[in-house]
This record gives sequence, structure tokens and C-alpha cells, in this order.
Amino acid sequence: MTVKVYGSTMAVCPQRVMHCLFELDVDFDLVPVDLEANQHKSHAHLAMQPFGKIPYVQDGDFGFYESRAIVRYFAEKYAERNPGLLGRTPEQRALVDQWLYVDAINYDPHVFPIVFNLVILPRMGLPPNPAPAMESAKRLEEVLDIYEAHLSKTRYLAGDEFTLADLTHIPATRFVLEEAGMASLLEGRENLKAWWVDISSRPAWKKVMQLLRN
Repeated sequence: MTVKVYGSTMAVCPQRVMHCLFELDVDFDLVPVDLEANQHKSHAHLAMQPFGKIPYVQDGDFGFYESRAIVRYFAEKYAERNPGLLGRTPEQRALVDQWLYVDAINYDPHVFPIVFNLVILPRMGLPPNPAPAMESAKRLEEVLDIYEAHLSKTRYLAGDEFTLADLTHIPATRFVLEEAGMASLLEGRENLKAWWVDISSRPAWKKVMQLLRN
């Protein structure tokens, strides 16, 4: 049975899940959820995802939510298709989990205000609000300095192989660098820049971008 992903190609978290499924060559159907029409707050969607977020995923009889949990689930279920994605050893898996938490706790909270105030508000027909975005960008720079130092020692976040640790960062980072026009955040951070060029060039991610353009 084909996996169903309830969400929008325009949103970060569904992009994270679709990228993982492409990396694992898992067929899926995208069930569109119109955010502008508030479909994620409808009774039907809340019955699946009580917090009114996207995506929600249905894999046969099993349905669940939270994108980082979803990518871990599929990476484990189809580990033979890409054994490095989740980490090959207990130590590597611990590092993958470490960076998944770093993304959720230390990275995303600074990224979201940038995206919301500079990208989402204009999409809603409202004026951008640069002041809180710039304040978050300053705090994000401190985090990026830590990433830069770490990536001077290893090619990817959890070692020398692409894993979920890298994958989880891609959608939000693209929004900041490209949609919000903050590519200057990479200036002077050569290791971070090389990492970004590498991970954003993956064929599976390009498939996500193709869905976005369609």
C-alpha cells in the first residue's frame, strides 16, 4: 500500500518527509492540505493531527505525525535501502539523534521567525516584518558558528556519510538562504557553505524541488 503524506509541498516539514522517502525510494502519494484555506485546522485534519500541523503520514494501518519521528521511522523500516541514513553503528545513530535534537531545539527556533516574518507573511498578503527576523538572524549566526567549527572536522554533521542529521536541516535552510534572501549567512563560513552545496545537490532533494515547481 502506497504511503500517504498529508501536507503541502510549500512547507518545511512535509518537504523533510518527502525528501526522506525519495532517498529510500519509497512510493508515496501527497494528499494536499491547503494551508491558506486553513485545512490543517479542519475537523477532518484535527482528527488525524490534533495539533493542527502538517504532515500527517499514513503507512497502511499505521498513521502518525511529527516529521523527525516520521523520517526516523522510514529510515529504520527501509534500512536495507540506505543503511547509512540512520547511522550504521550505535555511536553513529546516537550522533544522528543528537543533531536531530539540535535541529529542533537550537536551530529551528531561530529559523522560524525569519521564515515567518519574511516569507510567510508576504504569502498571506501581509507586509513583511523584518525587525524580529533580523534579531533571529543574529542569534542564528551564533549557532552557525558552532556548525562551522564542527564541519571543519567532519564532512557531514554525524560523520563522513550523509544521514538524517543533514537531511532534517535542508528544507528550513533553503527557506532562509533562498526564500528569505539570507545567503550572506554563508559568507566567511566556508565549511558550512561546502556542506550546504553538497547536501542541497542530492538527487532526492532535487525531486522535492521539482514537486515544488509543479
